[in-house]
Amino acid sequence: MIVGSFAFLVTYVLIAVRRLRFVRIDRAAGALVGAVLAVVIGSSTPDEAVQAVDHSTMVLLFSVMGMGAFLSIDGFFDRLAVRVVARAKTRRRLLAALVWGAGGLSALLTNDAVCVLAAPLVVAWIERWKLPRLPFLLGLATAANTGSVATLVGNPQNMLCASLGDLRFAPFLVHMLPAAILALAVNHAILALLFREDLDEDLALEEAKGPLLTRKSTLTLAVIAIAFAFEVAGSPITYTALTAFSLLLILHQTDPAEVWARIDWSVLLFFGGLFISVDGFLRSGAPAFVFSKVPLFLPPEGIASYLRTAGYFLVGSNVVTNVPFILLVQAEMARLPNVRLGWELLAMASTFAGNLTLLGSVANVIVAEKSLAVGGLRFGEYLRAGVPIAIATTLVGTLWLMIVR
Repeated sequence: MIVGSFAFLVTYVLIAVRRLRFVRIDRAAGALVGAVLAVVIGSSTPDEAVQAVDHSTMVLLFSVMGMGAFLSIDGFFDRLAVRVVARAKTRRRLLAALVWGAGGLSALLTNDAVCVLAAPLVVAWIERWKLPRLPFLLGLATAANTGSVATLVGNPQNMLCASLGDLRFAPFLVHMLPAAILALAVNHAILALLFREDLDEDLALEEAKGPLLTRKSTLTLAVIAIAFAFEVAGSPITYTALTAFSLLLILHQTDPAEVWARIDWSVLLFFGGLFISVDGFLRSGAPAFVFSKVPLFLPPEGIASYLRTAGYFLVGSNVVTNVPFILLVQAEMARLPNVRLGWELLAMASTFAGNLTLLGSVANVIVAEKSLAVGGLRFGEYLRAGVPIAIATTLVGTLWLMIVR
């Protein structure tokens, strides 16, 4: 038990201290070191380490980031950013457009990819129009997390829940799309309330020149829409996304080197390392011992019990971060009285948990790191909005799932 726990603890510390800037190592390197350590000290064999990696989740994440890369290469997001400012006219409306736009895009392109692509544009807004940084940086990070709950391709934890919990795209969309809309409304309302004094100014209008959609961006959006339709119809999510990405590589005739440069390979390495280190931790028996003392679910089945479980997921996803937490609880999920509801609840709560603290989501860290030029995001100031957003959206999401179960 001690050996496997040690490797996981080292992995978590390496990831955490990089985020807090105490040592010169990034999250991907920390996960890689932890994975190698798990094999070296014997908590996992080399064969077990290979098997521990959820290849379906990795391929799906790669494919979705790849599709988003084509929109970025064509300049779609740059043209869209100018039009959003021109139409918003006020700071308040611009925040609304950012929250709902980032939330909607993240459901299709993943929250991490949206933050990678949109953070430089939001920073440009802040610099050019002298906008207050906090509401707009928080708007991008929190909305990308919140909106991503709508689909199984919206974020890595949803992808993992789909793989481990055998969730299907269409039923998940039916249950989670309304939850995402309700949660985005809550997210938007909290930000608008907290920063109401900073949002009462007009924007200097700038005319948008040229068409928003080019031939290439229209082609990319069409392929994404077709892939989405096939996923809703029941096609395997991973291979549908991979097929769509491969098709875009052929149709665009773009130098693949440009595409590879816009895929965040460190995110893939990060999750690959986590799969291995968490597998060694599970083999140690330590998680099973903890869950025997503190079970995920306490009878009788009802709203109070599911709210308690959602709270468990919310806190646990921040203690060890959401993807490792899902891997740790996967064996316990079969004990829930409604397993399908349990996996949907886990996907929802672990997603909304990303908004609790600055370290709760990779998307948050991406926004913080890419906005250093305008002050970035600090841990304490993030909590002001993150805590109420995470708690309120988790409450709304849990009550909604109880209604539609």
